[in-house]
Amino acid sequence: MVASLLARIARARHLVLRSAPASWLRALVRRLTPRRVRVRFAVLFGLLFIASGAVLLGMTYLLVNRPTHSVVKYEISEGGREQPTIHIGPGPGSDAPPPESVLDARLREQAARMHEAQMHELLVQSGIALAIMAGISVVLSWLLARRVLRPMRTVTAGIRSISARNVHERLAVEGPGDEISDLADSVDGLLDRLEAALESHKRFVANAAHELRTPLTVERALLEEALLDPDATAESFRENFERLLRISTHQGALLESLLTLAVSERGMDRTEPVDLSEVVESVLLTQVPQTQRYGVRIVDSTEPAPVAGDTALLERLVANLVHNAAYYNVSDGSVDIAVRRHDRRAVLTVTNTGPEVPKDRVDQLFEPFQRMNRTAGDGHHGLGLSIVRAIAAAHDAPLTACPRPGGGLVVELSFPLLVKGVERYEGWPQTRAVTASK
Repeated sequence: MVASLLARIARARHLVLRSAPASWLRALVRRLTPRRVRVRFAVLFGLLFIASGAVLLGMTYLLVNRPTHSVVKYEISEGGREQPTIHIGPGPGSDAPPPESVLDARLREQAARMHEAQMHELLVQSGIALAIMAGISVVLSWLLARRVLRPMRTVTAGIRSISARNVHERLAVEGPGDEISDLADSVDGLLDRLEAALESHKRFVANAAHELRTPLTVERALLEEALLDPDATAESFRENFERLLRISTHQGALLESLLTLAVSERGMDRTEPVDLSEVVESVLLTQVPQTQRYGVRIVDSTEPAPVAGDTALLERLVANLVHNAAYYNVSDGSVDIAVRRHDRRAVLTVTNTGPEVPKDRVDQLFEPFQRMNRTAGDGHHGLGLSIVRAIAAAHDAPLTACPRPGGGLVVELSFPLLVKGVERYEGWPQTRAVTASK
């Protein structure tokens, strides 16, 4: 209720500022509008009390001041002595003829003057009482606003005290489940996500620095070796240059992967209808020659599954999944790729044979610079699956991964299906097998 009243005041103030033609009027309204919520509470409650009190007094005044339907008459008895006798007769508003006695007229005039004096006194005393109670209500509203806003000040002070150094601290506001506690819980949840993001960022920076520092150290050692060796020959220089070229290529691939990861986490600027099965077929045409040296058998079973996304990013996602599934495999192993439609979703599943994957290591594999077997100079930076996760998040595709019984990994992604696009495709899912030999 209080929030709605404050919103109405702000809306009325905005309308006044927008409708006022003169700039000085807008400045005056802006200056007169209280900036502190506590002052707004006090003024608002005071104005509400004055308005309700004025309405109540007005209704009371009208009820008391309404015309009566009876008069008092003073008559003289037949015995000659004046005896006040009260008779209740029809009032001025009735159809009966008015009394002709002069005494009756005087009595009516006196009664009217007394009634007018009483109403005036009632109006003055009611105004004084209303002014006194208005002052008391403003003071009480000020104290009440202070009491109500005290938890808000506590939350504000707690938020101001939290920085990057103590982001682990929480507000932990105790009390009833009101709006203040809901706000504090929301802030605590935001701090939890912020702490997790900061920790992930720190790990990413540390791992990236390590990945970039190692080839730089090797490059420096090769250059110093060539300069400090007095017996260096053209053949040794050529050999060092070839090693430097391989290291430079390795660094270029790392930077390209980092750039792809950054672009994927930023999100997509535009989307277009893409058939996920065609993306898989296109990737396999380029991946099969690269996976021939791994000696694995690639089997794909796809059906038309149109989705909305970025073709280049989806091709990179499928390529990374296929490359990782083929690289981390066993001799004469296999990689199964399936695309199917299920419950208005396009499901992409990549399954490979390979060594046993501990269940507690599955989530770590999708973190940057995490690999099952860290081998220096193997051309892998541990960014493939993290790029897959970022691209999946950009396409609103939940990703699940679990160890395969007997070894290997099962990765499944579920993309929103373009239902209108399915009508263009007919036929059964196509299945083919591609065998790559060493």
